[in-house]
Amino acid sequence: MDAQRAQEILNSPEMYHVTYNGEKIYIEHVDQSNGQATVHPLHNPEQKQSVRIDQLIEQ
Repeated sequence: MDAQRAQEILNSPEMYHVTYNGEKIYIEHVDQSNGQATVHPLHNPEQKQSVRIDQLIEQ
């Protein structure tokens, strides 16, 4: 995924199916300048992590 698409998903009122390492995630924040996103697994909002946007996959 590219940074622009990640930002679009973040700003959308709709829920998109996005995965990171095969796990469904929710995008909390996108930092386009460094290509990172803050995400958490759908089933565990407390488990936040910063990942490379290009490793996110839209289903």
